[in-house]
Amino acid sequence: MRLHGVDFTSAPRRAKGITIASGHLAGDTLVLDSLLVLHDFASFADWLRQPGPWLGGFDFPFSFARELIDLLGWPTEWPALIRHVSSLERAQLREHFKAVCDARPVGSKFIHRASDLPAGSSSSMKWVNPPVAYMLHAGAPLLLEGGVHIPFMHAGDPTRIALEAYPGLVARGITKASYKNDAPARQTPERRAARLTIVKAVERGDYPQQVKLDAGRFRRQLLDDGSGDLLDAALCALMAAWAWQRRDSDYGLPPHDGLEGWIVGAPAL
Repeated sequence: MRLHGVDFTSAPRRAKGITIASGHLAGDTLVLDSLLVLHDFASFADWLRQPGPWLGGFDFPFSFARELIDLLGWPTEWPALIRHVSSLERAQLREHFKAVCDARPVGSKFIHRASDLPAGSSSSMKWVNPPVAYMLHAGAPLLLEGGVHIPFMHAGDPTRIALEAYPGLVARGITKASYKNDAPARQTPERRAARLTIVKAVERGDYPQQVKLDAGRFRRQLLDDGSGDLLDAALCALMAAWAWQRRDSDYGLPPHDGLEGWIVGAPAL
């Protein structure tokens, strides 16, 4: 089984692309085979259609909280929901979400999915810092159009399996130190040291999910990339490997709302 980890961006360009780490399992170790950077959505859409079998962990939200969907009166079947969302401009999406936030009390402006708290991830309706709503707006329609299979959410090609992954779930299980920044001036020795801490830990399997990483010739790239995109892609690939190890038990996903989806590896509440 080919295993992929995808670090996504809502605005791919030459300076910051969609980063994909790919490998295979050898025992309890993910052996990294390749790193790929795509600079536009068309290339990513083509990549999604590559023949299986493969399983990928994708670092962007696949859906919104059911509470938010019901509040806005949006479709409650995932394909129809994603088609509706893709029909909106980003500015319209922001207007909808800002109106919801403005009507809610301080301290609970954003509505979270059930898996956000155990994963430590942001609400998928957040449009800034980080703009995960725009990542969903860009990425989820490509998954739908690409015909991939998303367990419990969308029946697609069973040889091409997509799961939502969050690299912070792995990284924060190892260190709370900041390990990445897109601004070159903030790509400090301290952040590189944090990346080294993370890489050494996953090489030993010394973190909650325990899948080991053999980065091979790509190790230096994971350490030297100050943006953290390459490392994040590798961490998502580790979560894909963890899920594949649990393919006979729903990929390790607990019972959950199929409209909201679940972040792979996040524990049940």
